Order: sequence, then C-alpha cells, then structure tokens
Amino acid sequence: MTIAPYAAGTAASDLNTRRLLGLKGQLDGLSTQLATGRVSETYGGLGAGRATSLSARAQISALDGYDAAIEAGTTRLKLASASIQQAASLASQTWSEIGNTVASSGASARASLQNIATGRLGGMLDALNQSAADQYIFGGRETDRPPVETVTRILNGDPATGSDGVGAVIAERGRADLGTASPATGRLALSRAANVVTLSESADPSVRTNFGFTITGAASSNPAALTALPVPGTAPAFAAAFASQPRDGDLVRVTVQNPDGSQGFVDLMARTAPAAGATGTFRIGASAAESADNLEAALAGRVPVGVQSATPPGASAALTGGTPASVAVTVADQPRVGDTVRITLGLRDGTSRTLTLTAAAPGTAATGSFALGTTVAETTANLSAALSGALDTAAQTDLAASSAARAASDFFAGSGSPGLSPRRVVLDATGQAAGYAADPSGRTLIWYKGDDTAPDARRTATLQVSSGEAVAVGVQANEPALRDALAGIAVLASVTFTSSDRDNARFGAFADRLKTLVKPPEGRQSIEEISTELSLAASRIESQKSHNGATREVLQDAIGEIEDANVEEVAAKLLTLQTQLQASYQTTSMLSKMSLVNYL
Repeated sequence: MTIAPYAAGTAASDLNTRRLLGLKGQLDGLSTQLATGRVSETYGGLGAGRATSLSARAQISALDGYDAAIEAGTTRLKLASASIQQAASLASQTWSEIGNTVASSGASARASLQNIATGRLGGMLDALNQSAADQYIFGGRETDRPPVETVTRILNGDPATGSDGVGAVIAERGRADLGTASPATGRLALSRAANVVTLSESADPSVRTNFGFTITGAASSNPAALTALPVPGTAPAFAAAFASQPRDGDLVRVTVQNPDGSQGFVDLMARTAPAAGATGTFRIGASAAESADNLEAALAGRVPVGVQSATPPGASAALTGGTPASVAVTVADQPRVGDTVRITLGLRDGTSRTLTLTAAAPGTAATGSFALGTTVAETTANLSAALSGALDTAAQTDLAASSAARAASDFFAGSGSPGLSPRRVVLDATGQAAGYAADPSGRTLIWYKGDDTAPDARRTATLQVSSGEAVAVGVQANEPALRDALAGIAVLASVTFTSSDRDNARFGAFADRLKTLVKPPEGRQSIEEISTELSLAASRIESQKSHNGATREVLQDAIGEIEDANVEEVAAKLLTLQTQLQASYQTTSMLSKMSLVNYL
C-alpha cells in the first residue's frame, strides 16, 4: 500500500483533481457502453446481475451442445428410418409376389421369384449396412465395421473357413426332418402286419423330440371296418450337464418345447450372484453338477429339450425315457367306398397336416385314396401303400417347408457370442440325424457381426436432447422382425423348385410359411413397428429442439436485460456528464488563474 504525500494547502486542489478524474472515468465508461452496447466488459461491472448472467450463459452453452448432438443424431435417425423403410418395402413386395406366384402356374414364375429373392436379400443387407459419419448404424454399440455379411457369403458360406451358409443349413435340416428313406416318411416308422398298418414315432427320444412329424391324432369314418387307434406318447426326461464349471458370464442356449409343438430358445447367463428376481440367469453352484441343477431350476415352467454352449463350459443334455406316439389302423372288414381314415401329424413349427385316405372302388384309386382289394389283406396292403405315398407327399411339401423355414430362422438367430451359434445337426453311425450339436460353434457363418448383448436395441444409442431427457435411437440388424424377413427371403433364394405338379403343392406349402416370416402375425415384432418407434423418437427430438430454441430466447433476453446498455439512457447520461465535466474544467481553469492582483 502506498501512502500519498501530503502537503499543506493542497487538500482542496487534490480533491478537485480526484473529482475531475472520477467524472472523466464515468465519461470513458459511458463512451464505451455507447460504442459496444454493453453495460460492462467484465462480469464484475454487472453488479448483482453477474450471477444471473453467468448462469444463463452456462445454460445456453449446454443448449448449444444439445443442439449439436441433435443435429448429428437427426442425420443418423433419418438414415436409419430410410433403411428400415427400404427393408419394409422389400419384405412387403416379397409377400405380395409370393401370393401372386402361388396363383400363377408353371415353373417360370417360381424361378423368377427365386432370382428376385436373391436381389431382394442383397438389397436388404445393403440397407442394414448403412453408415453415417463413418459409423455403422445397425450394429448396436458396435459401429466400426459393417454389421451384416454379404448376400453371397450368407447364402453360400465361406469355403476358406469351412463355415456353411444358410443354404447348407436348410439342406442339412431337410435331410434330418425328412429322413434318408425313399419314399420319405418324416422320421416316422411305417409297418404292416396281417391286417394292421402301424405308424409310430422314433424310439430315439432325441429324434422324435426334434425331427420330422409327430403323431397327434387319428380317426375313422367307419370304425367297424377301419379302426384307427392312436396311442399318445409321453415326453422324455431332460437332464442337463456341464463338462466343466461355468464361469461368470457364460451363455447357455436352451431349446424349449412350446405348448403348440413348436420350439423356441431361452438364453441363460451363468452368474456367481444373480440379482434377486433376475430373469435370463442361473446361479453358478459349488460344482458343475450343482450348476446344471440350477440351470434346470431356472427353466421351471418350461419344457426343455436341448442345450448348447461353447466349450468350456460344455453344456449337454440327455433325453431319456418317454414313449413314442403311434397309431394303428386295423382293417377289420372290407370298408365301403367313401370310408375314410384321417391321421393328423404335427410339425415343428406348431402347425399340423391331416392325411385323409378314402376307400375307392378297384381300379379307381387316385391320390389320397386306397383301392379296395378282393380280400382284407389286399385292402390292407393298398392302405399301407396309400399311406406311404401320402406321407411322402406331406414330407416333401409341408414338412420340407416347415423344415426350411425353421432352419433359416435358426441361422439368422445365431450369434457370434460364445454358445449362441446356429443349431447344427449331428449324425449317428448310419448317417441319420440323431440330434443337435451341444457345441455348434465354428460350423456356420455368423451373418451378424454387431453388438448383441443389449436387451433393448433402442438403448444401444441414446441422444441427449436436454438435461433431463435422452432419446433412444439405436437399431440392430438382428432384431426379430428383420431376422424373420431375412429368413423368409433367404429360403426363397436358396430352395429350387421344378415345374412338376408336386412342386405346385410344394411351393404352396412354402408360401404359407414364408409369408408369415416376411409379414409376421399379430403378437410378433414387425418392421413397421421399428419404423414407428424411430418416427416417435424423431418427433420427440424435434419437439425438444423447438423447446430448446424457446428456452434459448428467454435466456438471451435475460442476458440482454443485464448486459446490454440502454443507448438512449447512456447518451443522455453522457451529455449530462459532458456538460458537468466541461463546467468543472472551466471553473478549475478560472480558479487556477486567480491571483491577489486579479482579485484586488
């Protein structure tokens, strides 16, 4: 601190000087306000309003960040919506063309549809490989590489690594479901002894649980002559096992039997200490055996029929016991012309096919009928032959279609996560399918390479649009609706149809199932639902953007009231101050020239 020197007789002069300097400072301040339009060049000069100004500017800065995020996120969202709409359009067109092809005749329409389907599959995959700012949109949280494979690799696999494509998976499953016998029986055993024709499921629990037809019922229009006696089967016992103790985070995919006869997947994660009430997990026990028991406990209320995992932990399941269903048709007496026997067969997609065999006069039997012989034994033989032909027709049409659709769905449900590879068939010593591999990894091309660990695809990318709101805008190419559509189109692109009359019926059976894939029934996610969710997200973003703009205007007005100078008021003060300062200068000048001589 400096103490100004004091000289006697100078107090009045010093005070006057300070006053002049103060007026000059005020004049300079007002001149600056007039030139800049601001009250002060520093927050200190704003007085009590500086806290409000700082707070408002901080909020505006945050709004600028939200708007920048909105700008980038809006571009991403528009591209995602465009890709989803493209996928929906391709699926819808395929659905329409399947119906139109069923209504047409000949092989040319089917062959054209197959070629078109290959192009459509490629178009949908291209849409799902959409990117924005060098980030791939449909990979969830995995954005640095294309999320889906090319159409050629998906259909044909990768010979270099020995990974099969969807075409090979469909063919393999078809052999497993239809069997290798000719004519095909759909893995059912057909036999004849005296006047009894018997149809029964496989004695192998794994085969009858997973492949071919199931027998669900039988009836006769004339029980006195034709007795159709169905014997229901009983389910085998399921026992899971682990080759080694699971580690925290290991995944196990369990195949479960649904009440309608179809199959589905339940994915469970091994946890050391699962949260109370958590779903999709099972507790790791003190031993591998205890962990297997805990896995079974987590499936309470479901009917498990198979498991798969990576190795380790090497999950496996044994199906033991149970009895196969069967039906015995006894020709007790010669039927009448027009008498019928109906046998209902279940398929693994939850649908059924009823075989109806009608007694016909000798020499008039056609498809779906059996000729009456001269003896009961001859009639029985004709009935057995007719049933064999009907089984073959049903296997080549409905069963083949069901098998292909399920195989394609399994392929697209596969994942790169350990243990979640597509299901693959294992063969017994005779070359017949005996079940599914416990560890199918490495055998099949993984078509989706994005992130698949999030329970909600939308939450894989969020857009912070305000301090209290984040809009979910994530999408994944492996969402159920997209997988189903890809599976349906892939079947069309993989399966070849001929010009035979049988293939007319065969294509009709395929069409019924594929149409439900490309356009799912009520209760399943559709591509249009994904589009709707993205549209709602876009609406929320646009609404918040408008709100941010309105908030910014209010804050800028508040800042203006504090920081902006009133030009008219400043000008008036400046003129007044100039007049005061000029008068002070003149008075000071006059006083400085005064002397005793002038005074006298």
